[in-house]
Amino acid sequence: IINSVVLLILLSALTDPDQYHLTSAELGGEFEFMDDANMCIATAISLLMILICAMATYGAYKQHAAWIIPFFCYQIFDFALNTLVAISVLVYPSTIQDYLRQLPTNFPYKEEIMSVNPTCLVVIILLFISIILAFKGYLISCVWNCYRYINSRSNSDVLVYITTNDTAV
Repeated sequence: IINSVVLLILLSALTDPDQYHLTSAELGGEFEFMDDANMCIATAISLLMILICAMATYGAYKQHAAWIIPFFCYQIFDFALNTLVAISVLVYPSTIQDYLRQLPTNFPYKEEIMSVNPTCLVVIILLFISIILAFKGYLISCVWNCYRYINSRSNSDVLVYITTNDTAV
């Protein structure tokens, strides 16, 4: 659903670029926010994500385990990228302050965030990222358990015990 909303926003931005265009003065820098090439790439990624999610939903509904694998791989890739973000925050904590300085002057709560102790800010961000990673790990385990369940249902290697009055086979 989120990917569909993002896709609708991107398509509307592609059809009317003046409505979503931010000038460099509004951004506080010398760069463009989104040009047409970036919009097309973001639209393609959004379409791909909708396709992968639809494949996982179809695979779970029809109990085809192979259709779930692309979504599982995406989740592993996303988890790895978020882990790299957490490691980079831990290794280079000064980049947070540099990032905050580059934000536009009209960014909400920019001054309040910059006034927080840098060590405390790193701890808060790492705690937030850890919560997100734990939730993503839980979702990965849910998809993996769904995959295993569907695979075990399709296997015919079921051990059957037949009991009679005096022997068990």
